[in-house]
Amino acid sequence: MYLARVIGTVVATRKADNMQGLKLLVVEPCDKDRQPCGEPHVAVDAAQAGEGDLVSCVGSREAALAVEPSFVPVDAAIIGIVDHADIV
Repeated sequence: MYLARVIGTVVATRKADNMQGLKLLVVEPCDKDRQPCGEPHVAVDAAQAGEGDLVSCVGSREAALAVEPSFVPVDAAIIGIVDHADIV
């Protein structure tokens, strides 16, 4: 699991059949100081996030299981919107 900031949206006129209705967002991973620390990438939104939100994301198999129907063909998923985080 990692923190990221939503920095954009993706519009796809065609998607895999089991991904119809799923929102795709561009996220940029953040470090503990909430500064960008990785390459922006696309994540499926399972938490109804919006641009500028700090979100928690998962990757790999966990991402594929994060939305219904289970096991959609994705590499990253937004699973929560972060309200507050204390990181030491």
